[in-house]
Amino acid sequence: MNNRRELPESPYLAAASGRKPSRVPVWFMRQAGRSLPEYRALRAKNTMMQACFDAELITEITLQPVRRHGVDAAILFSDIVVPLRASGIALDIVPDVGPVIENPIRTAADVAAVKPLEPQQVAPVAEAVSTLVTELGDVPLIGFAGAPFTLASYLIEGGPSRNHERTKAMMLGDTDTWHALMSALTDVTIGFLQMQVDAGVDAIQVFDSWAGTLSLVDYRKYVLPHSTRVFETLAAAGVPMTHFGVGTAELLGAMSQAASGHGAPAVVGVDWRTSLPDAATRVVPGTALQGNLDPVVLLAGYPVAEQAARTVVEDGRRAVDAGATGHVFNLGHGVLPGTDPEVITEVVRLVHSL
Repeated sequence: MNNRRELPESPYLAAASGRKPSRVPVWFMRQAGRSLPEYRALRAKNTMMQACFDAELITEITLQPVRRHGVDAAILFSDIVVPLRASGIALDIVPDVGPVIENPIRTAADVAAVKPLEPQQVAPVAEAVSTLVTELGDVPLIGFAGAPFTLASYLIEGGPSRNHERTKAMMLGDTDTWHALMSALTDVTIGFLQMQVDAGVDAIQVFDSWAGTLSLVDYRKYVLPHSTRVFETLAAAGVPMTHFGVGTAELLGAMSQAASGHGAPAVVGVDWRTSLPDAATRVVPGTALQGNLDPVVLLAGYPVAEQAARTVVEDGRRAVDAGATGHVFNLGHGVLPGTDPEVITEVVRLVHSL
């Protein structure tokens, strides 16, 4: 099925697609949850994994920041490890830790046991997407998935890692096993995104949260071909596709290369360490930019956030002058749990007024 709507007035879709938006569009990574009291009230009764496989909870949590903040896009409430859990990998999301893998993947035999994702395994997510595209009205819905490298890192390390020692050891020292794992995870990522596209999402974002730990040479050799296959495959849907990582200044050109040139609008997310005008000179022509307010700025109170947000909007305009096809206002990473929701709402109002 394909429930995707036509949303010609959406500022987010316009900016992401290289058209002139009616206003600077704004949404926030991790806006669904984290800082909202209404989210915490729901989560107090459910674990993260329970919430991620409950269509009603996915729907409600996705809608909460749209109702409260008036953002220009909703992002599906989920987690990058959901398709891994659905495909049979034993894992859990531990509070204040993150994903923890019961049996880390370290050998060729472990890789051979990784199964492809079947659509019925994530049926509640598809159901939520179908409901959301009706509930959201004129607000577009962004679907997402984790990139193969970041998923591989969690699976190999057994959880979050500072130095990714085991991941890089396999990547550099056992390349056959590495590429077999990356190929299997590329299939999982494609399956999860394709399900969301078929259910009606209006755009997608691929999170390669840990790609910034790699050199450009290693990224191009061991990661880029797999990430490119994700975007190549999903491009047929024609929806805007965003590629995002943290600490990826040196990788922005390659990351834009993965997402661009496949016939669908390409966007690259930029973290706060790289200015948007500088990023515009690094990405391939025809790429829009997303970002890049430092999430910590929101913790400093509205007067500080106001000045920083004005700078990001101005930098976005300069980035377009420098060749970017558009700018979507966002954070340089996700909303931090201690953020005052009122500050977020005021930043949205400010960006819309500019």
